[in-house]
Formats: sequence, C-alpha cells, structure tokens
Amino acid sequence: MGKFLKNILVLGVGAVGVLYLINPTAGFLEFIPDNLPLVGNLDEGAAMVLIIGAARYYGIDLSNLFKREDEKQLPPETQPRKQLPPR
Repeated sequence: MGKFLKNILVLGVGAVGVLYLINPTAGFLEFIPDNLPLVGNLDEGAAMVLIIGAARYYGIDLSNLFKREDEKQLPPETQPRKQLPPR
C-alpha cells in the first residue's frame, strides 16, 4: 500500500504545480507577488520544479527537451558497452 500512496502523493504534488502555473484565480492567489524585483517569480519556479520532479518520477525526462539532436545523450542502458582491450 505504501507504493500506491507514494504514487498518489507525487501525482497530487504535480497537479498542484500545474494548477498554480495555470493560475485559475487570475493572479489573486500568489505566494510571492510578481511585482517584487528579483524574487517575484520564485514561486512559479518552485511550481515548475514540482512538475519536473513529478514527471521524472513517472519516467518522463524533460532535461533533453530543448537540446539539439547532436547534444542529446542516450540513456545509459541504451549506450553501447565499451570493449576492453585484449590482454
């Protein structure tokens, strides 16, 4: 039952992050007001971190999303193994 509750908790945290970024209250609910210089968008950044963390928990890796094709790395399990030189 612990794995199921963890899955539900991660899904809920991700959903809260998405709802905060969608901001259905049209800006009336802000933890840090956006008009404060330098720190106004930290709450949106934290919501994005929650979304990325929840996606990564479920196996969706967003770290290569904006990289060019020649910069992307293959996951370790799909990279070819290095051959050891003969002795």
